[in-house]
Order: sequence, then C-alpha cells, then structure tokens
Amino acid sequence: MNNITDSSNSKKRRRDEEIEDEEALSLEDNLTFSDTLVALRVMRSQFPRIDKVSIQPIILQSQIYSSVNDRTQVDRELESLRREKVLRVFKLNTGQDDHAIMFLDDYLNQIERVEKRMEEKKQGDLEVFKWFKTSVIDSKLEPSIGHQELCELLALGGKVKDEHISLLINAGVLTRQLIDPDMYWFAIPNIGSLLKGLSQGRKELLSFLNRRRYKEMMLAPLEKKRLRLSPFDMRFHLRDLIGSGHLKTIHTPTGLAVRVSKD
Repeated sequence: MNNITDSSNSKKRRRDEEIEDEEALSLEDNLTFSDTLVALRVMRSQFPRIDKVSIQPIILQSQIYSSVNDRTQVDRELESLRREKVLRVFKLNTGQDDHAIMFLDDYLNQIERVEKRMEEKKQGDLEVFKWFKTSVIDSKLEPSIGHQELCELLALGGKVKDEHISLLINAGVLTRQLIDPDMYWFAIPNIGSLLKGLSQGRKELLSFLNRRRYKEMMLAPLEKKRLRLSPFDMRFHLRDLIGSGHLKTIHTPTGLAVRVSKD
C-alpha cells in the first residue's frame, strides 16, 4: 500500500516540478500541451499578479482551446474535471460567449475572503455562506441555478430569508440572469473590474497587430510587450485570442509568428 502512495506522491512531485519549469518558459516554448489538466495547472501558475484586485487565478476556456489541439478532448476533460469537483466553470458577463475556469479550492478561498471582508463590515447574517459552500456548491456543479432549487439547497443549512439571497448577490457569488430573473449564474467575486480590462486588452492587442504590415509579429518579441489598458499580461491575452480564433500562429524559419485571422 505504501509503495502505491509513494509512487503516486512521486508522480505528483514530478508533475509539480514540470509545472514550475514551465512557469519560466516563454509562450513559444509552452504554447501547447497534450493534457487539459496540465494546461490548466500551468496557466494557473502563470496567472499575472494584479494590483488592487484580490482574485484567485482564473483560466479562460478559450485559453485551453489554444493550448490543447483537440477541442473535443478539452470539452470532455473539462466536463470530467467539473464532475469530479476539481474545478468550476463560470459564464462571464462580457457580452460574448466567454467562460472562466477556476479550481474549486481557489473558488472556496475566494468566497472565504469576501465573507471575511463582509464580517469586518458587519454586513448581514453570514451563516448563509457556510450553507452556500456546503449545500449548494458541493451539489450543484452546473454554471447556473434556479431560485427554487437555490432556496431548497440553502434550506439544508437553515431557515432561508430573502436577505440571505441578497447577501450572496451583493457578495458577488451569484448574479441574476437578465433573460430569466428566477435564474442565477454562479459568479466569481471581485471579477467585475477585470472584465473591462479583458475586453480593452483584446481590442488593444488586435488594434496593434492590425496596424502592422501583414498584420503579424514574431511571438517572442510580442510576448514581451505591455498593454496599457489591461491588468493582464500579454501572454494571457495571446492565449485567449489564439484560442478564440481571432489570432493564429504561423511557423516560420525564425520561430512562431502571430497573425490576425481574416474575418
């Protein structure tokens, strides 16, 4: 039995060492992976440190599409990881079909930070956060939930009041769906300010490349550039726009180039 545990620990150690090695590599050297979980863990480790915003690492679904060649494999493996409660998938309020991925441990940590902040400000009956984590998050794995089901699951923890739902919405862990007010999206607290930066960074990068001759640039020098309008680094945006099909990579004799895709 100990041999199995030792072998499993040694595999995990090797995987962690590989991820640490890849943190230091350029995007050109670790653009693609054979495995969705490895890609997710590397991108988590490379998530940029963002000033003035307390948020755990997120990975965009488009970024995974840029890094694992087979989209069907990505969808299948993401679904499996979601069902195994390794991660959660969130619909982002960007006006586009954007989804973010966060490891479950990071998400629970994010909720606890918000809960602590609200506790310091003495805002409402915070017991609902415990009910939310143990009864709702643990059993409802989809990106959205209906009002009735939410109340039924919260009621497993205690007597649910309207103020409890309002508290969860104010904390940023739930947002009402515009099309159906009886439905909620699960949400990532503190992400709002980053979504504006995500949209602006996308536009800035595409605009920069569109102004260049042939609308392309070598990946290595491009990765080193800084964006003025985004809190994310260039690597974050490049993975996103390659995965969404707005940019494509081209092999040249001197390395990888990035080009704007034709409409």
